[in-house]
Amino acid sequence: MNVEEKQRFAALARAVAERRDQEAFAVLFDYFAPRLKSWLLRQRMASGEAEELVQEVMVVLWHKAERYDAARSSLSTWLFRIARNRRIDLQRRARTRTLDEADPALQPVAETGADEILANDDRDARVRAALSQLPEEQREMLRAAFFLGQSHSQIAEATGLPLGTVKSRIRLAFGKLRKVLEAEST
Repeated sequence: MNVEEKQRFAALARAVAERRDQEAFAVLFDYFAPRLKSWLLRQRMASGEAEELVQEVMVVLWHKAERYDAARSSLSTWLFRIARNRRIDLQRRARTRTLDEADPALQPVAETGADEILANDDRDARVRAALSQLPEEQREMLRAAFFLGQSHSQIAEATGLPLGTVKSRIRLAFGKLRKVLEAEST
């Protein structure tokens, strides 16, 4: 592309940017669309995808022609850079869309059997019974930490107790729970 053509294309792009000149756009489309498609096909894109991407690039030219700066690059360079970047984005999206069917997160959750449900219910009943044997202040600390999801600092702030006291009560509560549950299982 010679200097005269570069200046002509820059002027046409300015006409699109400033006046939404459809004739100038048509000239640019007729010149660049086949060249962009040809380049994309050489980059191993499928014909349909290449055509869609060319349409996207030309839409960018129509809507954002004011962003083109003839002092920085030729219109050809600007359009091919847009096409290159869009092609890379498409490839990245295609890679992230590929699902691994063996991924455990995509597998259906096995139904819980009756024996497992009964075992869980039994365990839950033992934990509730063990919790009921704790002093009220320790039980409240465990409830706040594990059922309400509060941090030790949040519990200390809510109760007005020092942080060390909160931690000690929770530690003592766990020790007592462990002893009660171990005694029941033997």
